[in-house]
Amino acid sequence: MARRWFLALSAVCMMAADLGGAAAQGLLGAPPANAPAATAPDANGSPPAPAPRAAAEPATPPAASPSEPAAPIQPGSPTAVVRPFYDQVGLEVDPSQRRHFVDPAKTVLDKSDALRKSGQGECLDPNMALDNADYDKGEIDKSLKTLEAINGDQAKVIVAFVVAGNPHRLEWKFKKVDGEWKISDLLSVTGEWALSQYQCE
Repeated sequence: MARRWFLALSAVCMMAADLGGAAAQGLLGAPPANAPAATAPDANGSPPAPAPRAAAEPATPPAASPSEPAAPIQPGSPTAVVRPFYDQVGLEVDPSQRRHFVDPAKTVLDKSDALRKSGQGECLDPNMALDNADYDKGEIDKSLKTLEAINGDQAKVIVAFVVAGNPHRLEWKFKKVDGEWKISDLLSVTGEWALSQYQCE
């Protein structure tokens, strides 16, 4: 009796193998949910080797965004008017540069010129653009930062730099006259002075 049951069971298994995966599932029942997918044996009848487990890929850190280059200075902008005063010391008191100024700054500078010519001495410091700090072109070029803000026909440029370890910040005020930006005043945020407040009499 046992031999008869064994032969019947063997016949069912052989039929399932001949019918393939779908039919075999119908005969023997669905495999467990976590069972690996069935793979056909190779040509020699040997069961296939288990597929190698994929190695976990290391987490890739997000790429660092490259630093954005500084925006180029636009010709004729307030910043373009200010920049030469940091390339050549004392340019703000040079009469040949007076075309870049309007009142009240222009009046103070003109009075300073007259006082100098009269032999009564100097009214203004020769390096006001540097907040009266010693001129060191290397330090200024390395640390100079500018921030421009325009509001209609008025504008200002904030200039910050470091000389001898000391930070300085100035504010250049502008008015637009006949389509050109002119300097109307120069203020030191660090030194708490303004060009328009000088009395060159």
